This record gives sequence, structure tokens and C-alpha cells, in this order.
Amino acid sequence: MHTIQNLTIIGTSHIAIESIEEVTKAIQELKPNIIALELDLKRFKKLTSKTKYKLRLADIRQKGFLINLIGSYIEHYLGKKVGVLPGSEMKKAIYLAKKNNIKIALIDQDISTTLRKLKKNFTLKEKLKLIKTILTAPFTAKRFSIDLRKVPEQKLINKLILQVKKDYPSVYEVLIEERNKIMAARLINLMQENKKVLAIVGAGHVSGMDKILKWNLAKKK
Repeated sequence: MHTIQNLTIIGTSHIAIESIEEVTKAIQELKPNIIALELDLKRFKKLTSKTKYKLRLADIRQKGFLINLIGSYIEHYLGKKVGVLPGSEMKKAIYLAKKNNIKIALIDQDISTTLRKLKKNFTLKEKLKLIKTILTAPFTAKRFSIDLRKVPEQKLINKLILQVKKDYPSVYEVLIEERNKIMAARLINLMQENKKVLAIVGAGHVSGMDKILKWNLAKKK
């Protein structure tokens, strides 16, 4: 957990049992006035809907659909390995917020906007590099062990983020850097309007958001 003034940030892994436990403990102990989630309205509705989502032709035509589909498949595949569905920590936070009458804020950019920007900025060079990486991964991947039930150490996360920035600069800019700025700006507003704010975001966003938040809050003094 990272604390900045009246804001506490939890960096989660969307398929880690540890994240569900950390979210539960934080809400019970901190008793925040509002819980900010790394979700937009579309993902929030999809996550909380009891109706099984059916793929439509309109979805396939959507910009960035293939990239989003690959990411979702990998997340679900790994989730099955550890027995945790992707987004379980978010669902837990939503459940506890409703149970304890805590307000919820959705601080992420609309997923359609993110995917549209990703498709527009994803260069041919990056696409070819990604295809090459996928095809050669089984033969060239370094063997290292990660416990999927836990959130990776921040040092490892930062290293992976820097690698993404180097290999796929447009992906880094759209999926990480730009969303960090958007979520940080929305959190600053929430900090001004609420006594205690708890933010739950993917662990890959924590370091970047932390720097942006501290810089902006220092500038306001």
C-alpha cells in the first residue's frame, strides 16, 4: 500500500488471491469515504452483470478488439491456473463498498477510447516485433518463477514496465502513461472532496501514478 496524504493506493494483480485479501483488509481497517477503481463504466457494468456476456459482430468491428481479446484470453487462462477470475479483487471491493455504504468512483479512461488510441498509435514495427515475440517465446523465453497467487514485487513490475516502454513505446504511452495521468488527476479531485480515499489499481500503474500525484500536489502548495 502507498499512502499520500488522505489517499491510500493498493496495487493489485487481477488474478491474485493476495489482492483480494489486501483489498478486504484495507476497506475494513481504513473505512474510506470513497473507493476509486481502475475501471470505466463499461467494464464496471460487465464486471457486475449477472448475465453472461455474448460476443457480437459489433465488438469484432471495434478498433483494438483483437489486442483486447488476446489480453483477456491470457488473463482468463492464468486465472484458471490459480482459481481466481480476472477482476475478482474489483468485484470484492464493489461488494464491500455496497455492504458498507461507501461511495464508488470509476477513474479509468473509457475502454473504447483507449483501444481506439492504441490501434491508431501501434506502429507496424511494433506489430511485427510482437508477432515475432509470440512465435519465438517458447524457444527463447528465460525461465523464472512467479507465484501467480501473489502480486509481483514492485521492483520486478518496474523492470517489466521499462521493458514495455523500450520495446513498445506506443503501447506504454497509451496503456500506461496516459491512463496514469488521467487516473491521477481524478484522484486529486477525489482527495479534495473526501476525507479518506482508497484507490485500487493494477500494480503496473502505482509507481507512475505516485510520481504524478506527488508532483501535482507539491505544485498546489
